[in-house]
Amino acid sequence: MTIVHAIPASFSVLECERIVAAVEAEQVDDALLVGRNKDHNLRNAEVVWLDKLDGMEWVMDRLITLVRDCNRDQFDFDLREFAESPQVARYDAAKAGHFSWHSDIGDGHLARQRKLTLVLQLSKPDAYQGGKLEVMPSAHIVTANRAQGSVCIFPSFALHQVTPVTHGLRHSLTVWAHGPVFR
Repeated sequence: MTIVHAIPASFSVLECERIVAAVEAEQVDDALLVGRNKDHNLRNAEVVWLDKLDGMEWVMDRLITLVRDCNRDQFDFDLREFAESPQVARYDAAKAGHFSWHSDIGDGHLARQRKLTLVLQLSKPDAYQGGKLEVMPSAHIVTANRAQGSVCIFPSFALHQVTPVTHGLRHSLTVWAHGPVFR
């Protein structure tokens, strides 16, 4: 089984820019941790939930296809639904945007059922410094592709982080595929 699966050029540059433009027009919320806790030492970012945006249904359709195909070819997890809306996160260097090492599985009802995490790189790689998505599926860290439109899919139990953004602004989209709790 592949632990971190990369899919380059999953979305075009224009599609990524369209998503970011739609998000920029919306009210942002502070990004929270599992359990709806806020701790800027662990995570400092702002988010917009995609289901709040009109005309963005095509994004979820594409995400479902990417996860379905990847799961069939790489993971073979028992996936049943997408119970949470995709979130677009904004990591701003002015706020030292980051997300320390964590897994996406937690004590919350939906967080317990997360099986796969998908992260879509929305920003151009030269739009920011720092802000690397790093996944630690074992003793080695895998750094996700920074190319705009690339997707990284990994089991939600894998430790991962977004290193502090030191210059500019990083946008990414995250969605989780859900199924029966791991045993």
